Amino acid sequence: MSYKWPANTVFREITLEVEERTCPKCQQPRVVGSRRDRRFFTFDGPVHLTCQLCRCSNPTCSEHQTLVGPEAEMKMAMPYCVLGWDVFCWLGHRRFARHWSVPQIRQELKDRFAIPLSDDAIEEYVRRYQTMVAARQQDPEEFKKAYQGVQGLALSIDGLQPEKGHETLYVVREIGQNRVWFAVSLLSSNAAAVERVLVRAREMVELLGLPVVCWVSDKQNAFVNGIAKVFKGVPHRYCDNHCLRDLAKPMLEADSNAKVQMRKKVRGLRTIEQAVEAEQATAAATAAEAAGVAVTTAAESAAVAATATSASVVLDYCSAVRGILNDNKGGPQHPPGERMAEALIEVREAIRQNPEAKKGGPQGRI
Repeated sequence: MSYKWPANTVFREITLEVEERTCPKCQQPRVVGSRRDRRFFTFDGPVHLTCQLCRCSNPTCSEHQTLVGPEAEMKMAMPYCVLGWDVFCWLGHRRFARHWSVPQIRQELKDRFAIPLSDDAIEEYVRRYQTMVAARQQDPEEFKKAYQGVQGLALSIDGLQPEKGHETLYVVREIGQNRVWFAVSLLSSNAAAVERVLVRAREMVELLGLPVVCWVSDKQNAFVNGIAKVFKGVPHRYCDNHCLRDLAKPMLEADSNAKVQMRKKVRGLRTIEQAVEAEQATAAATAAEAAGVAVTTAAESAAVAATATSASVVLDYCSAVRGILNDNKGGPQHPPGERMAEALIEVREAIRQNPEAKKGGPQGRI
C-alpha cells in the first residue's frame, strides 16, 4: 500500500541480509544482486528497512536470475504494508475484540502513536486482518487442535437475510465449542444449494474424526431433508428460540396490537417539541435584549434561566419517549409491547414525581 511520508519524518535504519548464503540447487555461494527499501510504522517509531537481495553466483544455475530476500523481513511487516506487525495486530484487536470504530482507531493511532492513517487505509487493513483470521480458522491443524479431548459434535445451521431479495448468509456453527465453522452466501435456499453446504460440513466432521451428536436448526424443509440425507441417523432437534417463537405467535400478535394502541395514545411529540423550540427562541431573544440593557433585574434573569431549563427537560422527555416507541427489541420471553408499556409507565411516574417534588427538596427521578 503506497504511502506519502512527510519530508521531516525521522526513520530508524535497519538493514537485513539473507542468512542462507548457499544456493540449494548447485551449492554455489549466493551474492548480493540488488536491494529493496521499505518504510513502515511500528510502535517504536517509523522504520526504514533495507533488504539485501541475493542470487546464485553460478550463471548456469536455474536460480541465477532469482532474487531471494532476507527471511527476517516477514517477521517485521507484511509485503506492501505500511504497518509493522505490532501495529497491525493492535489495530485488529481494537476493531474486533474491543469493537472500536474506524474513526476511534484512527484518532488513537494519531494521538498516542503519531501514526496518521486515513479511514480508507484502516478499513483496508481491517479487511486484511479478517482474511488472515478466517484463513487461520480454516487451517486443518489449528482446527483439529481446537477439538482435542472433545467426545462429540453438536452442529447448527441457520440463515440470515439482511433484506428481501438479497443473498442469504448460511452459517454452520459447532455449539459445544461455540465455534463458527464457515458461512456461505446463497442466492437460492433450495434443497440442492443447502445440501452442498451440509456436504462441506460433513467433510469438516470427517477431518476431525468425531461423531455428530445432533443437528439443531429451525427445521425448514431444506434443512430437514438435507440433514437426513447427508447425516443419516443423526438426531435433528428444533432450535429452542424458533420453537418459542412459534408457540408464542398468538401472544406476539396480541402484543403487536397493544403496541399499536399505545402508539395511538402517545402522539403529538413533534407538536410539543415545536412549541418548546418556539419558547426557546423567544427566551433567547429576550436574553439578547436583556444583555443590551445596562441593568437587568434578578427576576428577569431567573425567568430566562428557568425557561431554558424547563425546555431542556421537556425535550429530553420527548426524546426518551420517541426512543421507547421505536424500540422493537425483545423476544417471546420479553415481548416488545410489554417492554414498551413498562418504559412508558416509568416515564409517566417520573413526570408525576417532578411537579410533586417539594420546593428546595430532592428532585424527582427522571
